Amino acid sequence: MFEIITSYIIWDPDPSVIPGWSRPPWYSILFALGFIISQQFMIWFFKKEGQNPELVDRLTVYMVLATIIGARLGHVLFYEPARYLSDPIEILKVWEGGLASHGAAIGILFALWLYAKKTPGQNYLWVVDRIVIVTAMTGALIRFGNLMNSEIGGKDTGTDSGIVYAWHTEELLSSLKVPIVSIDPYKPADRQSELNGTGIVPLNIALEIDKGQYTQEDLENTLRSDLKYALTQFSSSKQYLAEPLETPLDLSIEDKGDHYLAVVKTFGKTKYPTQIYESLSYFVIFLILLGLWYKYQYRLPDGILLGIFLVTVFGMRFVWEFYKENQVEFEDSLQYNMGQILSIPLVLGGVFLILRALKNGLKPEQ
Repeated sequence: MFEIITSYIIWDPDPSVIPGWSRPPWYSILFALGFIISQQFMIWFFKKEGQNPELVDRLTVYMVLATIIGARLGHVLFYEPARYLSDPIEILKVWEGGLASHGAAIGILFALWLYAKKTPGQNYLWVVDRIVIVTAMTGALIRFGNLMNSEIGGKDTGTDSGIVYAWHTEELLSSLKVPIVSIDPYKPADRQSELNGTGIVPLNIALEIDKGQYTQEDLENTLRSDLKYALTQFSSSKQYLAEPLETPLDLSIEDKGDHYLAVVKTFGKTKYPTQIYESLSYFVIFLILLGLWYKYQYRLPDGILLGIFLVTVFGMRFVWEFYKENQVEFEDSLQYNMGQILSIPLVLGGVFLILRALKNGLKPEQ
């Protein structure tokens, strides 16, 4: 559900958008979609500039492997080396999450060097300059996938504006022993007087519960115990909710005939929607790079688009990291987190490539 009333948003995507999925793997879907669209763009680039479009299939294989392997190893080495090196088999479990865009960038640059070396007639910088256009677009889709999964979110805003991630709470409550039919977190219009500018905002959770063998009294006793524990004692509850431990659970239950409707009044924490910031940034960068290619095409000096990509993508990444939650605990002791530290050399490399390309100037018209 996506509901907006006044200043904050309750974010809880409806899984029924894709029939048959209890919880669509948004990250994987959008990741794959990025590669599919990218391949079509690359075929277009190759055709427009007189290159053999059949090479794109081979190039795609290099790109897919480089992205997955590079991103995985980047996360392993940059963020959690002790965990994975103590149990290397865990490195293979990519489906459990843990991919780093900086590792993907390094992996792609290396893989494209191998591709150009093994493919006659392919210039390394020419290929990379076209690849970064679609990489920016794919990055925008991937960050949107993060938003749909309610992951890699932002820090608390400290104000009543922001996004309240409710999916983690819904997933937690779905594990309760009572026969829950549906869970609907929403923003209550009748509790706006409880806003106080601190970023602790009203959040109601409606639970439709099958009657089964429960009397209303039995159900209320069970829910008061289980809901209170679920909403206050788990790490995800403490990260996204703000129900004071000493406050009695505000719970009401109505008999709806064939089911009960339980509504618990709690509070959520407003977060910065950093996935949206990054996704929009990367999409704008994609449009800029695509526009430059469309205007100049073969006249572009080698390395110019790569340089612009590195400066803008990782420059924006450096900025948005100030608003994001750290991914691993050791980053809390750093002045700049790992994402920012890794962005600096890539930005500097991009500046070098831009200056080099500007010095060479546009290639002559054919």
